[in-house]
Amino acid sequence: MKTRTLGNGLEVSALGLGCMGLSAAYGPATETAQAVALIRDAFDLGVTLFDTAEAYGPFVNETVVGEALAPIRDRVVIATKFGFDIDQATGARNGGVNSRPEHIVAVVEGMLKRLRTDHIDLLYQHRVDPAVPMEEVAGAVKDLIEAGKVLHFGLSEASLDSIRRAHAVQPVTALQNEYSLWTRDVEANSVLDLCEDLGIGFVPFSPLGAGFLTGKIDAETAFAPGDFRSISPRFTAEARAANTAMVELLKATAESHGATPAQIALAWLLAKKPWIVPIPGTTKLHRLKENLGAAEVELTAGDLTAIAAAAAKIDIQGARLPEAVLAMTNR
Repeated sequence: MKTRTLGNGLEVSALGLGCMGLSAAYGPATETAQAVALIRDAFDLGVTLFDTAEAYGPFVNETVVGEALAPIRDRVVIATKFGFDIDQATGARNGGVNSRPEHIVAVVEGMLKRLRTDHIDLLYQHRVDPAVPMEEVAGAVKDLIEAGKVLHFGLSEASLDSIRRAHAVQPVTALQNEYSLWTRDVEANSVLDLCEDLGIGFVPFSPLGAGFLTGKIDAETAFAPGDFRSISPRFTAEARAANTAMVELLKATAESHGATPAQIALAWLLAKKPWIVPIPGTTKLHRLKENLGAAEVELTAGDLTAIAAAAAKIDIQGARLPEAVLAMTNR
C-alpha cells in the first residue's frame, strides 16, 4: 500500500478504513469477532489508518477497534473523535454537542481505555460546539498533546473561520469532511483551498457516497432497520433513480480501466491532491479488497477532464444528510 502524509508529518496508508459501519448507522452491528477479523484483514492488506469515534455506538466501535488493533498497536494510526454530549459513565446521549475542555479531558480518558492504548494518534473534534470558543477547544487538545495522550489534532465538518482559529492555537493535522463525486461542497466553499494553504491533510468520509457510488444500490434497494439512508433525502427512491446518472459515469470510466465504479470513485479522490486520504468503510472482505485496489488505479489528466465535464451536467438530487444532522455541521 502506498502512503501519504497528513498535515505536519502523520504518515498513513493512501486509503484508510472507516470503521463506523461495523457498529452504527447502517443497520444492525456486525458481530464482534467478524468486525475484529475485518479490521485485522485491512492491516494485512496494507491499511494503517483506522477511523472511529466515541459516538459510534456510543463507545462500541472504539471497543471493537481497540480489540482488533491491540496486537499491532505500534504499527497503526488510530483516529477517533470527541464532541457529542455523551454521558461518560453510561454512554447515554444527552443530545447536542459538548466540547468544554473538562469534558474533552474526561472523554479522552475513556477513549484510551476502550482503545487499549496510552495515546491517540489523531484526535478530531467531531462537530464544532458553538458554545465553546474554538481557541479553548484547540487549547485543551494542545494540553493533551503536551501530556503525550494525543499526537495530532483534527477537525470535522468545520468552517473556514473555525479551522483558522483552531490552527492558530494548535496546528491542525487533518480535516474530515464528507467529499466524493456527488458531494463536493468542500470545493465550492474553499475548505480544500484552505487546507492546502495551511498544510492540513484532508480525510474524506463517505467517499463512496454511503455506498451509492459502488453501483450496488438502485431505486428498488431496501435498507435495514436503523440504516440512516432510509431517512436521508438523497436516498429516497426518486432521488436514487435520478442520481443513477453519476453511477453510469463511473461505470463508463471503470470499463476503460478494467476497474469497478467504486475504484474509480476512490481513485478520483486520490488524484485530486496528494494529501487526501479517503476512508471507505465496509463489512465485507471482498469489498475491502476492491476498495483498496483503487490505490493502483491511475486516472489520466484526460480521464479527470472527462469526468469533470460529465459530472458538471449531473444535478444530484437530495440533501446529503437529514436536516437534523446537517444542522450540527459548522456551515
